[in-house]
Amino acid sequence: MVYSYYPGCTLKTKAKELDIYARRSMEALGITLEELPMWQCCGGAYTASVDEAATKLSSVRALIDAGQKNTDLVTLCSACHNVLKRTNYDMANNAEFAAKVNNYNKGSYPEYHGETKVIHFLELLRDTVGFDNLKKAVVKPLTGVKIAPYYGCLLLRPGNVMAFDDPENPKIMGEFIRAIGATPVEYAMKNECCGGYVTLEDNKIAEKKSARIVDNASEFGADLMVTACPLCLYNLTVNTEGKLPVVYFTKLLAEALGVAEGVENE
Repeated sequence: MVYSYYPGCTLKTKAKELDIYARRSMEALGITLEELPMWQCCGGAYTASVDEAATKLSSVRALIDAGQKNTDLVTLCSACHNVLKRTNYDMANNAEFAAKVNNYNKGSYPEYHGETKVIHFLELLRDTVGFDNLKKAVVKPLTGVKIAPYYGCLLLRPGNVMAFDDPENPKIMGEFIRAIGATPVEYAMKNECCGGYVTLEDNKIAEKKSARIVDNASEFGADLMVTACPLCLYNLTVNTEGKLPVVYFTKLLAEALGVAEGVENE
């Protein structure tokens, strides 16, 4: 089974492990993530202005490329997923915006109106592989490890567009954690903002937000936290001076499937 795959910039630089663990894990599960050959940066943040289209062109072109391969488009980075999915929603539901983008692309790309389905790696595990089948594939279960899932903002909001999980009480990461043999830790701050990009302008705010999240997970007995977002991992680690280990969920997936060895050398 083959899916088009959009890794994004950070997964080629600071977050290589997030990407490599994911690819290895999917290979072990019989799924190929075929990287789009000509992808460009998604912009890293979704611009809310309805009149602004230029920064969304690269996302639309990635969506078109995946559609031409007749495949869904899989994403992994929370920020990339948010930008691609919201842009796709706009192309399907905002005729004025879609017309502007298609005029930009005219002559180079076919018209596009949101036909490609954008799915997150976790959704692929849940809806295609199935968590029951994932559990059967685990060779090194993480028995006894208490893991706090951290969703942050971008996977869940806006809820009507992302349609990823219940934005107030998400379950998918907890189900994933159970599938790899570990114990999910329920805590109140799992879907609160870590401070995001404000860390570049006012790091004290990000420090305060990140500390509240990590402290809350610790209070409920977490041994570590998992995330899908490179920026969240940075804030939760650096802005809390490493009070609690924070790792990419794909690392634990690869460990459970027995394919994690040697990633740091790639």
